[in-house]
Amino acid sequence: MSNSAFSGITASYRRRIHRNVVTYFGVLLTLIGALAWAEQWGLSRNLIGPIFLFSTVMIYALIGIAGRTSDEDEYYVAGRRIPAMYNGMATAADWMSAASFISLAGALYLQGFSGNGQQPGGLAYVMGWTGGFCLVALLIAPQLRAMKIYTLPDYFDRRFGGRWPRVIAALAAVLCSFTYVVAQIYGIGLIASRLTGVQFEIGILLGLGGVLLCSFLGGMRAITWTQVAQYLMMLLAFLIPVSWLAHQQLGSPLAVFDYGTQLARIETIEKRLINDPAEIEVRREYARRALVYESRLLDVDQAMVDLRQTLEDDIRALKSQGAEFSVIAKVRRELLAVPRDPVAAREQWTKAMLENRERSLPLGGMPPHAQVFKGDPEGSPQEVKEFKDSRLNFVALIFCLMVGTAGLPHLLTRFYTLPSVAEARTSVAWSLFFIALFYLSLPALAVLVKFEVMNNLVGSSFEELPSWMSQWARLDAGLLQIADVNGDRILQLGELKLGADMIMLATPELGGMPFVVSGLVAAGGLAAALSTADGLLLTISNALVHDIGPGRTRKPKSAEGRVILSKFALLAVAMLAAVVAAFKPAEILALVSTSFSLAAAAFFPGMVLGMAWKRVHRLAVVAGMLAGLFMTVLYLLLNAQSLRLMMGLDPFGGLWLGIQPISAGVFGVPVGFAVIALVTWLTPPNHKEL
Repeated sequence: MSNSAFSGITASYRRRIHRNVVTYFGVLLTLIGALAWAEQWGLSRNLIGPIFLFSTVMIYALIGIAGRTSDEDEYYVAGRRIPAMYNGMATAADWMSAASFISLAGALYLQGFSGNGQQPGGLAYVMGWTGGFCLVALLIAPQLRAMKIYTLPDYFDRRFGGRWPRVIAALAAVLCSFTYVVAQIYGIGLIASRLTGVQFEIGILLGLGGVLLCSFLGGMRAITWTQVAQYLMMLLAFLIPVSWLAHQQLGSPLAVFDYGTQLARIETIEKRLINDPAEIEVRREYARRALVYESRLLDVDQAMVDLRQTLEDDIRALKSQGAEFSVIAKVRRELLAVPRDPVAAREQWTKAMLENRERSLPLGGMPPHAQVFKGDPEGSPQEVKEFKDSRLNFVALIFCLMVGTAGLPHLLTRFYTLPSVAEARTSVAWSLFFIALFYLSLPALAVLVKFEVMNNLVGSSFEELPSWMSQWARLDAGLLQIADVNGDRILQLGELKLGADMIMLATPELGGMPFVVSGLVAAGGLAAALSTADGLLLTISNALVHDIGPGRTRKPKSAEGRVILSKFALLAVAMLAAVVAAFKPAEILALVSTSFSLAAAAFFPGMVLGMAWKRVHRLAVVAGMLAGLFMTVLYLLLNAQSLRLMMGLDPFGGLWLGIQPISAGVFGVPVGFAVIALVTWLTPPNHKEL
């Protein structure tokens, strides 16, 4: 009997899968072609977005319904019979997430290749996440697959025994996965509201329905095949606009090979904008505003009284002069926006001061795109410090993302679905290939978008700005801010602020492409968020039901009962994540990076030492996991900007070695390794009490 037949993957099974995937791809191309044709014949843009949203979600839902199961092996690990290539495709979709598809191009646009000291730079994300897969291939995936387990906490139970290693691993899985899934649901709400025009909160609920239809009924079996479908959607949604923009600017669709030309042009434009008199005037106005907020912070209580009095006097004066109602209403809104208490005032004005300071810098606070690192290793002491801090933050983030990738529970679960250890290794190679199709083009996309903004958008009259800009600004002021600061009615770069979460989604509109391409990109972003949210929710529900509780004696006796319990846990977690996402706690990339630091500190030291060192025992790994998590969470809390502002502290005063909190795991991981090694050396291996 062949190895393929022995593993449960027969030739007929493979042929059926290939046929289904080709059929789906044909349906997808037909849908795109039909909508493009309908747009040319006058189909309203207000209909194209919702059609894309609902048709793609319905396709994923049908796949999810077709994959429904109550079999425990199928629900948790898809029967361990997913072929390596398709598992690689599903892993790539699971991995890409809203952070990679929606936000990474924005990070490269705003931060350049290596950042500005406070931000690590876009290339750190590309290098860290890609390098993480190499760690998975070399250290983790084959050994986990050989153990034939269901979840990552299962590994800690199998390797170390006892209740506490499994429980702590399960709680850590819930913590990092919940942080991650909030970011995905935020992305879902952003895209759904942009496509349909509904409120952000309603957009979250619309997208959440798609998540539950994909994951609730069939678990890993349904999720795997919906993720394959979602990857193909993402591939088309990414490559079509980037190739279109490259052909439009360079005459060739091969953006990866030709975007260096635009990089040189951007450097020339940056030098011109830095010395442009109108840009300098804008920077001076932002510097003046920063000084106003700084002066208010010297005596917050008196500043609140003075500000209210000034605005009330202005309203009375305008009324006596017979001013227009809109002018009076504007001042009234400013009066209503005055903070109600000193704590809120200090927080609001400090944020405003920092934002205006940033925008008073050249290029609106963005570093030169191709800058190696901020500062100068041969310059003044301050420039040398800036160079060292910038380089250290770049390396620290790469480290956190690499080891975080090797410890992400929802990602490692994918390798339990393969029929053999050899297929696990092959699957990692396929994953790298499918991810590379995106990651090689991301820097090119950021460069093409920046050239489009600097060369074509900047310098336009305010009266001639495209309508899509006002639509994005209305959706969320954090995504796009625009104001005629110097009053010349000409858009300067310093007067435009774009959020990282909108760069990719707005690329088709920025490049003047048909709206069907905008709908396609939004559908691709939705697919990225849905695919990752599916895997994360399943990981959380499995951790709560399979790994933590109820206790082993009180769990349902039947496999079907345990699966049903996992489904209801998944539903409850999804609703809770939607509530948290509705408050927009942070940008997508920041939330995702935090989850990587948490996963790195919680899992990586215990997994690596547990696989490489037989002496490591239960007490050592429990102590190491708790110590690593504690150090990471402590650093995050010490540097939570809103918390520091509420306490009246310097928002950047809690940094250790100048490392930004986005890389908190760089402290937690070494502590975890050190504690595990120390406890292993100092204590005997038998600890039945744990």
